[in-house]
Amino acid sequence: RRQEASNKMATATWNGTAMTQKDMMEKDTVLVLDDKDNVIGSESKRGSHEFTPATPHAVLHRAFSVFLFDKETGDLLLQKRASTKITFPNVWTNTCCSHPLHGMEPPEVDGPEDVAAGTVVGVKNAAIRKLHHELGIVPGQVTVSDFKFLTRLHYWAADTVTHGKDSPWGEHEIDYVLFAVVPNKNAITLKPHPDEVDEIKWVSQQKLAQMMADPQLLFSPWFRIICKKWLTNTWWKDLNETMNTDKYCDYVNIYEFDPPAEHFGGSGNAGPLFQVNGNAMKKQGAYGKIPTHKESTLQQLVHLDEVVSAITLLYIKPLRSNLTTTFIQTTFPREELEFCDAILGKVSRSFAAVIRQLPPTMLVDIMIFYLVLRALDTIEDDTTAFASNDIKVK
Repeated sequence: RRQEASNKMATATWNGTAMTQKDMMEKDTVLVLDDKDNVIGSESKRGSHEFTPATPHAVLHRAFSVFLFDKETGDLLLQKRASTKITFPNVWTNTCCSHPLHGMEPPEVDGPEDVAAGTVVGVKNAAIRKLHHELGIVPGQVTVSDFKFLTRLHYWAADTVTHGKDSPWGEHEIDYVLFAVVPNKNAITLKPHPDEVDEIKWVSQQKLAQMMADPQLLFSPWFRIICKKWLTNTWWKDLNETMNTDKYCDYVNIYEFDPPAEHFGGSGNAGPLFQVNGNAMKKQGAYGKIPTHKESTLQQLVHLDEVVSAITLLYIKPLRSNLTTTFIQTTFPREELEFCDAILGKVSRSFAAVIRQLPPTMLVDIMIFYLVLRALDTIEDDTTAFASNDIKVK
């Protein structure tokens, strides 16, 4: 199917006003990606958004999200996607969200060198095309040089909120976030296309917070992710710095997100891509993936040799910690010793018992070395500590 789509690439004479939603689903040819954001093929817009048993998360493709601000007030322009949209209808979202396409003029395909340089002119060309198509913003009112490319996120979401739990539609994208600022609201022409947009609204940060707290309003999953991770905490709050410096630009990492839980499922019963179990922390190895062997208290008491050993070590001849020896107490700060000993007991009771029996001259060094190793091991296993595996390796 992808090969068929590549033979039907969009042409340079793309005209959104002359196409229906169904036309664009069949004729638009998106950029199919690997998880490193390399373009590896093409697919129809329809084929890339279908959630099926064969493609439970659809086909990973490139997208962009534009956030357009009014310089005078700091307000952000939102749109409510039209009720006639095939994917994610009736949801509020950022100014414009769409896809760069194959076969366009000016070109809309960027390579790794464009991302590394932060230029991504192809994505910006696509943004200008769709701002005009969806919102009526005339090319020239927002130009390529007006966009600030900030970063990329890899997310997916089944459109289960609007199409039901067996939804055949969804998104699976590496999304390029683009900011732009216009001098004021009168500096641009706004004439929303009725097949694309039902409503537009300029909002302040306070107004957006009120809207997102309203259970009657729906918001796109990608917008919710961006808001929670970046928008309201830093980018919008420091808009001048965001636009005029590279403080918040990250062209190396691709941030990975599973969607809010209500967007799991679809026709392919899609589950988490970046987590081991639902909302659990991401773990490597067998953590959380295999059952833990457990015995009841009665079964444990049957092992008499173990019971006798436990009673002996706890009450008859308890183990003594060499941390209390004169050498250690006079050589190391008491508060730091108490802290390390407390942490040692929390991370491993068995190793703690052994380490506390070591000769005083080597006990503290080995205890600290062990705690450092456990800390590094914890960070390595908890993959949510890093934006990507590339960062971890680095």
